[in-house]
Amino acid sequence: MNEIEKNLKEIKTSLPDSITLVAVSKTKPVSEILKAYEAGQRIFGENKIQEMAEKWEAMPKDISWHMIGHVQTNKVKYMARFVDLIHAVDSYKLLKEIDKQAKKHDRIIHCLLQIKIAEEESKFGLSQEDAITLLASEEIKKLSNVRIQGLMGMATFTDNLEQLTTEFHDIKTFFDQLTSKYPELKILSIGMSGDYKIAIDYGSTMVRIGSSIFGARNYG
Repeated sequence: MNEIEKNLKEIKTSLPDSITLVAVSKTKPVSEILKAYEAGQRIFGENKIQEMAEKWEAMPKDISWHMIGHVQTNKVKYMARFVDLIHAVDSYKLLKEIDKQAKKHDRIIHCLLQIKIAEEESKFGLSQEDAITLLASEEIKKLSNVRIQGLMGMATFTDNLEQLTTEFHDIKTFFDQLTSKYPELKILSIGMSGDYKIAIDYGSTMVRIGSSIFGARNYG
C-alpha cells in the first residue's frame, strides 16, 4: 500500500458516512492523483482552472471535479463543460457567467456561496447580509443552468481553537437559518487538513483535504 492510499484509508475511516471528502489535488501531478483514484477516491478539488482542465483531459472521466479556489469570471468558460461543483461563488456577476457558460454545454453547474468567516483580509466571500440578498433576488431566479447547493467557508489559518470554533459555529448557525427557508441547500463545505475534525463537530457535510492525503504541496 502506497503512502497516498494509506493516508486516504485512515482519513476515510475517521470520517462519518455523511461527510463528503474532496481530495485537494492542486499542484499535484497526475501520477499522484491516480494513486488516490486507484484507492477509490473520485472527488478532487483544484484551485486553478487551467491546471484542473489539463488534469481533466488526462484523467478518467468518472471523476467529479470541484473548483475550490477563487474564480475569475473570464476563466469560467475553460471549466464549464466538466466542473461539477464550484465552491467559491462570491457574486451575482460570477453566478451569471457560470449560468451563461453552462447553457452553452447544456449542463447544470452546482455552486456554493462562499461566506466570509475569517478575519484575514486575504479571504474572499460574501457577508451574511449579501448572501441573504442574493438568494432572495429576482435575478437569481432567472438563472436556469446553475443550482446553489449550500455554503462554503474558509476559517482563519490559526491554531487558536477558540477562534476556529467561533468561525465554524457562526457559519453553521447561518446555514441553519438559510435551510429553514431554502431546504435545497444541503452542503456545508467547511474544514481542511488542519481543522476538519473541528469542522465536522460544527456540522460540516463536506471537507477539503489535501496535504493530509498527498503530503506537502509542490510549489515550483
